[in-house]
Amino acid sequence: MVSRVDRGLTASWWWTVDRWFLAAFLSLMVLGIVLSFAASPAVAERIGLESYHFVERQILFMVPAMIAMIGVSFLSTRNIRRLALLMLVGSLLLMVAALFIGVEVKGARRWVSLAGISIQPSEFMKPAFVVICAWLFSEHQRQPEIPGNLFAMILLGLVLALLVAQPDLGQTMLVLGTWGAMFFMAGMPWLWILVLGAIGAAGAAAAYSAFPHVAGRIDRFLTGEGDTFQVDTGREAIIRGGWWGQGPGEGSVKRILPDSHTDFIFSVAAEEFGIVLCFLIVALFAFIVLKGLRIAYREEDNFSRYAISGLVIVMGFQSIINMGVNLQLMPAKGMTLPFISYGGSSLVAMAISMGMVLALTRRRPERRKTSVFPYAPRALAAE
Repeated sequence: MVSRVDRGLTASWWWTVDRWFLAAFLSLMVLGIVLSFAASPAVAERIGLESYHFVERQILFMVPAMIAMIGVSFLSTRNIRRLALLMLVGSLLLMVAALFIGVEVKGARRWVSLAGISIQPSEFMKPAFVVICAWLFSEHQRQPEIPGNLFAMILLGLVLALLVAQPDLGQTMLVLGTWGAMFFMAGMPWLWILVLGAIGAAGAAAAYSAFPHVAGRIDRFLTGEGDTFQVDTGREAIIRGGWWGQGPGEGSVKRILPDSHTDFIFSVAAEEFGIVLCFLIVALFAFIVLKGLRIAYREEDNFSRYAISGLVIVMGFQSIINMGVNLQLMPAKGMTLPFISYGGSSLVAMAISMGMVLALTRRRPERRKTSVFPYAPRALAAE
């Protein structure tokens, strides 16, 4: 046990870190390993690999992920900004490199190979982008003569251009939605809300016209015609699971589900462990997002407020997209379920992101407040 009178670094961390957050993150990681045992052997055997190839790699990725999460949670607010800046510059450079020397998969160039390890730079860009935008928004509020909002818009345009060039429209929507939510919290005028909404609608229409695979997914979602094998199979797995599931290892539909260990692991969870486990997964994500927003609401420091909100919103939006696709509530999109789906880049990047949340939410009584929520749009504040 760590004593309260111990003044060491570890003791200080233990008594100031949000242990509910820590428990929720670790629970999702454990679920990721358990569901990897359930979902990945069939995929590995189908493509000629050892049965537990993906399980072993998931556990291997989990080690640096946990180290990264705990290590980042020790950082101060200033060092979080420094880390985010380094990550943002590095990930943007790698995203540019991926367009020229990246590994092409299904027509998209999103991965680069470094020292034999395949990395998806956009996963590491997301938390860094959120933190830097939070800093820009907060600096503009602290000193209005600093064009922080303008710089945040320019950074958004650069990031979206690189994502569309890959192309990765799922991540584009995720980044745009998160940025919009943060800008709203920072006091975005209603005029900007209308302008950015119109730009978003125009961008969606342009994507539908310019990218045949996007149009195909939307058309299949709306009409149910065409190749809907994967989403239909995922839905069948959920239906067969019922309330309590078929039992560990007893699922049959998962054996023909192509991406059962990544995009459709939620369906495997439903088939083998039932809707009850799915409710638990939803509850864990909801708890993280709502608790993060509640802490952000009480923050005195604008930077911490926007950064905490943005980081948990990214996780929330990503989980909603993944589960929505599994439930056929959204068009199919390759989006991992945070901490649960197989994927090294996604796992480590999300661990760093949640490590930032742990660092920013460590108890600092002087930075908490109980006053009225301060960052509604100026149009509301005027009323």
